[in-house]
Amino acid sequence: MTIEWRYTTHEDVGVLSVSGYLGAQAVNRFRGAVGWAEARGTGAVIVDLTALHGWSAEGQRAITEAAARLAALGRPLELAAIPADGSLVPDAGQPHVPVHPDLLSGLAAHHVRPGAPDRQWRSGAWPAGTDAD
Repeated sequence: MTIEWRYTTHEDVGVLSVSGYLGAQAVNRFRGAVGWAEARGTGAVIVDLTALHGWSAEGQRAITEAAARLAALGRPLELAAIPADGSLVPDAGQPHVPVHPDLLSGLAAHHVRPGAPDRQWRSGAWPAGTDAD
């Protein structure tokens, strides 16, 4: 099982939405999605996990690696709607990863009103009916 992703930009905040299961088989695809976000946005990246069915230890490590990768560029990574089956526990050397209960809270923390994004990209099999942020 793998993931699908959608990246949207809102002012100076990017939202990387992920669906599916973030396990060992999906880590490289997730890294690619983070690279896409890195190249096409500025400011914070909120990883929206609303449509994620779950994650493994490898998936959680991929998120902490992404946080470190973006922090090196001066861009924080934040999470919205983490799966109920566990919380992210970064290593002591990893950057702090803020967690929002949902995407709207994450956007509100950056004073972004929900609505039409500035730009949007997605993987080919992004689930239908989930295009609104």
